[in-house]
Amino acid sequence: MKYERVFIEAIECTLPQDIVTSDEVERRLEPLYERLKLHAGRIEHMTGVIERGLWSRGALPGDQSVVTVDKLLRTTGIARDRIGAFIHGSVCRDYQEPATACDVHRRLGLCQNAVIFDVSNACLGLLTGALQIANMIELGQIEAGIVVGTETSRSLMETTISELNGNLHHTRQSIKDAFASLTIGSGSAAIMLTSERLTRTGNRFLGAIVRANTEGSALCRSQIDVTAGGASSGQTMKTDSEQLLHTGVSLAARAFEEFQSTFDWSPETLDRLFCHQVGKAHQKLLFDSLKLDVSKNFATLPYLGNTGSVALPTAAALGIESGFVRPGDKVGLFGIGSGVNVVLGAVEWRTTLPSSEPIARETLDKFTSLLSR
Repeated sequence: MKYERVFIEAIECTLPQDIVTSDEVERRLEPLYERLKLHAGRIEHMTGVIERGLWSRGALPGDQSVVTVDKLLRTTGIARDRIGAFIHGSVCRDYQEPATACDVHRRLGLCQNAVIFDVSNACLGLLTGALQIANMIELGQIEAGIVVGTETSRSLMETTISELNGNLHHTRQSIKDAFASLTIGSGSAAIMLTSERLTRTGNRFLGAIVRANTEGSALCRSQIDVTAGGASSGQTMKTDSEQLLHTGVSLAARAFEEFQSTFDWSPETLDRLFCHQVGKAHQKLLFDSLKLDVSKNFATLPYLGNTGSVALPTAAALGIESGFVRPGDKVGLFGIGSGVNVVLGAVEWRTTLPSSEPIARETLDKFTSLLSR
């Protein structure tokens, strides 16, 4: 999948203010920890997640998506009537129907002749939406499009804690499937892609390699549990983290071989990387397997947790704003999602637009401090 006429104009993110540390999560899990004689500190030690953010209780994903897209539009200066495609790509959405994209589109006052829909592809939802927009731009159907998503993790975290404490049949082995749920964080991100006619940045989206291994489709499954009376009892997720890790990285390694030949890039010439953020074991195996320099990666996991489909674009938005990406850099957008799917995107970066609402310096410093570790 290669493009000649597609540009990534800007990537923006917004971050939640309600911070929950891994220490606090473990304090809430005290009944489980005492019963199974587990040592405090295991979440941070095993995953690298120090804290994660949560949106306000009761907030819908679309509420924050409106905020993030408005920021993106102000940053780019692209007129709202030029947005020919509008996609909502996060796992979380407001309702089963209509598409969350519809209400967000209405609240933003975007043009009525746009293609509007939701995309669902686990942690690759925003990247998948970006590819759909890129295809339309390359075909000359539209001049600009936006994909946005907002993940909210409060329900999953609280349901998981309650189930782990309340189920007295749990063993050290059985809790492993729920462990990944304790690393999930909230976030919101949006990407604008444009044609050559509209771009002010010249940041070329060269294309992407996509690969799938659907034999691993059962390795991570999330759902809304329903009681016998029909009421929701909260969101749950079961993840075979170890098997998902090896299946995903193996698939990415095969895709990376084609990525190098397609774009004539190598681990040495690839300057900057933004990857889906899962855990420190995942990062180590991925970078070792692909023979990539970890110093080229912008990590957000320790302070945001795994924010699902918005993890990669959030890392990109923060890295770009912090100056991590320089003009002329070859930038990789590497996503692995349950299913199992892989998307490896290639971007030639030229210009960074100043954000209309910059992230606080102390927040950026928190992430850039990880680069020296």
